[in-house]
Amino acid sequence: MVYDRDIWWSDQWDSMQYGLEYNFKKPFFSQFQELLGQSPLPAVFNGRSIRSFFCNRVSALKDAYLVFDSFEGENVAYSSELIYCKDTVDSLQIWNSELVYESVTSEKLYRVFFSQNLENCNDSFFLYNCHGCASCFGCTNLRNKSYYMFNEPYSKEEYQRKIKEFDLGSFKNLQALKQRFQELKLRSIRKSAYTFNSSDVTGDYLWNVHNCKSCFRLTDDVRDSKFLVHGGLKISDSYDNYGAGINAELLYESVDSGVDGFGYICDIIVYSGNDVSYSYNCYGCQNLFGCVGLRNKQYCILNKQYSKEEYVKLVPQIIHHMNKMPYKDKKGRMYKYGEFFPPELSPFAYNETITQEYFPLTKEQALKEGYLWKDHEMGDYTITILSKDLPDHIKDVTGDILNQIIGCAHGGICNENPAPKPPRCRASCSTAFRIIPHELEFYRLLNLPLPRLCPNCRHYQRIKQRTPLKLWRRKCYCAGLTSSPQAGTRFVYQNTAKHFHGSDYCPNTFETAFAPEGPEIVYCEACYNNEVA
Repeated sequence: MVYDRDIWWSDQWDSMQYGLEYNFKKPFFSQFQELLGQSPLPAVFNGRSIRSFFCNRVSALKDAYLVFDSFEGENVAYSSELIYCKDTVDSLQIWNSELVYESVTSEKLYRVFFSQNLENCNDSFFLYNCHGCASCFGCTNLRNKSYYMFNEPYSKEEYQRKIKEFDLGSFKNLQALKQRFQELKLRSIRKSAYTFNSSDVTGDYLWNVHNCKSCFRLTDDVRDSKFLVHGGLKISDSYDNYGAGINAELLYESVDSGVDGFGYICDIIVYSGNDVSYSYNCYGCQNLFGCVGLRNKQYCILNKQYSKEEYVKLVPQIIHHMNKMPYKDKKGRMYKYGEFFPPELSPFAYNETITQEYFPLTKEQALKEGYLWKDHEMGDYTITILSKDLPDHIKDVTGDILNQIIGCAHGGICNENPAPKPPRCRASCSTAFRIIPHELEFYRLLNLPLPRLCPNCRHYQRIKQRTPLKLWRRKCYCAGLTSSPQAGTRFVYQNTAKHFHGSDYCPNTFETAFAPEGPEIVYCEACYNNEVA
């Protein structure tokens, strides 16, 4: 049952009316499934936003379009994981930035395009792993530089003249430059892990994280935890969570939960509470077990109110019952206390969730594992222009483009998210897309050509730029004077500085999210810093 967002948050209904008496003759998860099936859920999670109707898991956005998992932004579109951004389009995991396009995992940017892993950069194009740079083009591993092009210094006048010659308003020119930049990245070294101000950690993309293992994409004071992904802002003593954060501790196997809370066990979207277990979409609650859609409640089980004494007595009995009568799914897998919800209880199919971004499956694979699958429904529209027939240059695009339905260049058979043969569109290609007015203004202002792919396919291109949620034990590629040739690499990097191991091979090993068969030249932190810092 789905309610309009504002209705769901109103006082026009009471989630307690769906409460169930606990039944010791049925598995707990069967009873929770019954409660979930009859409890209203909000259509979208979109709070305090203005003119941002096609956005989800967002708050405080203004004039946003197809933006997800973001906070505090204005004039943003086709992006995910934005925080405090303005005029940002087709980007992923960008913070405190303005006028950004096609960029990934960066912060404090201004007028930056086609870039990744940046900090404090402005007026730049095609940068990778650069910090404190301004007016740079096609560069990697630079620190505090200006007027560099493909890692070579230029005078201000030469740089500005060369930029005009590239003419990025042409789609053809842009594609050639993207290819050249990709080759430059493959020639450049990578640090084994992208971490800052962190200690005793393994994982990737970690900022101010300490004593955490196998963690990814965490920021701002995360401590003493393991298996955390995408969270931060003060978390401690937590295990196996996705999207947790904001002053939270003692979280276990929970999703998108935290916010001044502690003691969460196997929860989904639980904020500002404590001692909450197996609950979904609850806010400001304490001492809940198996509840859905509650606000400011305590001592509830399956949305039924109990006294403190009754609750304290009943919960241990339920835990014992969960272990004695576990839930058995369609594949025969058993779920006891301490296990997360069985996937077949999910309100969403496997390919409707971001799980498909991290661990892609075909329909056949998903169904074989017992997961739900939803076939892509074709919209009722007619493509009026193919991507290949769009004007090459933005200056030749007229206002009539706003009335066109553009065929995605992948045509529904793209393979951005790798799949077994034959190719299947793992990006759920929507086959067609439109240009919205603000988007066209953005492209014209910044002299950028129209995209040729639908938003879904563009999103998966960005996802591919980040490392996977997996670690491999590897040796440093530094061989003293150069990088050591490896099976997957095409190039040899020439060292520019002396290293602690002299001309011998570096003895260091590390855990890294770069796969051994990959094309990247991966150095340990010490060797990388010798070359870059």
